[in-house]
Amino acid sequence: MAISLASLQKNSPKAPRIVIYGDAGTGKTTFGACAPAPVFLQTEDGLGNLDATAFPLATSFEDAMAALQSLYTEPHDFKTLVVDSLDWLEPLVWQQVCTQHKVASIEALPYGKGYVEALSIWRQFFDGITALRDARNMTIVMTAHSQVVRVEDPTLPAYDRHGLKLHKRAAALAEEFADVILFAAVQTNTVTEDAGFNGKRVRATSTGERIMHTVGQPAFLAKSRYSLPSPLPLTWEAFAQAMKPATTEAKAA
Repeated sequence: MAISLASLQKNSPKAPRIVIYGDAGTGKTTFGACAPAPVFLQTEDGLGNLDATAFPLATSFEDAMAALQSLYTEPHDFKTLVVDSLDWLEPLVWQQVCTQHKVASIEALPYGKGYVEALSIWRQFFDGITALRDARNMTIVMTAHSQVVRVEDPTLPAYDRHGLKLHKRAAALAEEFADVILFAAVQTNTVTEDAGFNGKRVRATSTGERIMHTVGQPAFLAKSRYSLPSPLPLTWEAFAQAMKPATTEAKAA
């Protein structure tokens, strides 16, 4: 196909694709429930007492894709899709790989091939979510739990940090896909105390305030394509307020 200047298209601002992750009970699901007109795609039973609209609990990858298809093709007034959660979706992705290759476990495929094959399944899911964002202008919120991962940086000594509780290949794909990655945590401070005999000890204290980081640090993964301030209170209202300057600037441009 010939390419010319006539094929140029003007990019327009799109709704964000958000991943919010952290320890259990930090308020990730509540964050998604407070987004505009949300509907939940559940892969775990994590709604608790939240008053929210949700698809039946997905027990297969086909269930998850069917939910995306219905949101894409059927009339509705939902403005936000909340996927709760990515790390509980991962076993369904692995199950799909096993079904396609007729094996009992993803580990049965030699040389780590199963996890490579899983990436094609993940891409189907992320492509479906992107289609909802582009065609239906839906904001996407995906929750995940956190785990401490080892970072091997050739320019630095190896160190540990909080990251997504996914296989490393899937985590890397999700990190590339997301426009915003929020690390949800409880505000923690450290206090140095006298331990006697001229010794010192460091004690962690918590204020109880729940916050979300938008900029990555050596201790945790985070990112934003919108130059958001960090940290922010862990509420949808705080996130939406921080997004306003970026949205206004994009529209003006």
